[in-house]
Amino acid sequence: MVSTLDSFARRHLGWRAVTTLKAIRDRTRAIAYRGDLIRLGICFETDKWGSHWYLQHYQRHFRQLRSKRINLLEIGIGGYKHPDAGGNSLRTWKAYFPKANVYGIDIYDKKQIEEPRIKTFQGSQTDPEFLKGILQQIGGADIIIDDGSHINSHVITTFEILFPLLRDRGIYVIEDTQTSYWPGFGGSSDDPGSTGTIMGHFTSMVHSLNHEEILRERYDPSYYDLNIVGMHFYHNLIFVEKGNNQEGSTMLRQNRASSQVVYEGIPFQPQV
Repeated sequence: MVSTLDSFARRHLGWRAVTTLKAIRDRTRAIAYRGDLIRLGICFETDKWGSHWYLQHYQRHFRQLRSKRINLLEIGIGGYKHPDAGGNSLRTWKAYFPKANVYGIDIYDKKQIEEPRIKTFQGSQTDPEFLKGILQQIGGADIIIDDGSHINSHVITTFEILFPLLRDRGIYVIEDTQTSYWPGFGGSSDDPGSTGTIMGHFTSMVHSLNHEEILRERYDPSYYDLNIVGMHFYHNLIFVEKGNNQEGSTMLRQNRASSQVVYEGIPFQPQV
């Protein structure tokens, strides 16, 4: 959506004036509403507030990173095939994170929305070489947000490619998980726990948080067991926190317990 001010500037002053006016406006908003992600989202007209109600959760999880020099990568820029449409969320992130570099991926060319600290890439979210190439080019990411196709298989594949490349203590976010229940996107309301759906896949991974408590000799922890330290589920939204998940069990050693170990009066029964 083009504002009245932008329309006037385009007709009478040209694109350079539009760019200058937008830069002044965006800088003013960033200063006026710094730290208030919801207000910034309203100003930049991102659908993460109003169409969805995500920004209060984003603010909670992103607050500690706000003043840091980070790289944020979002999949899905918006505006579909229109080259100068979309980018509302990217501008919101730029305003909220004053020291961040913000990157966007889309299947359509979105270079026209680029500006200082915002860069775009064109390609598929399920192309491993494309995604790995981006992470190599930008030097890694601290935050990755999947607001792309919302097709269940795409979301799972993208996570499998990008989560290992996310920096330690990084945050990976999946939006619009309601498609887990919609067959047109590869979901299922008849079998919502299926690991082929977004919700089924990620809820099954919750056990990774407690992998050191699994009473099973020769248990071989997965990459996700060792590197997921937090998972948060909200309405249509998931946050996955990356870190070193090897705190150790208070009772077990290498997923084993001796026959003498008793917890709250109940002896352990080893499982093999």
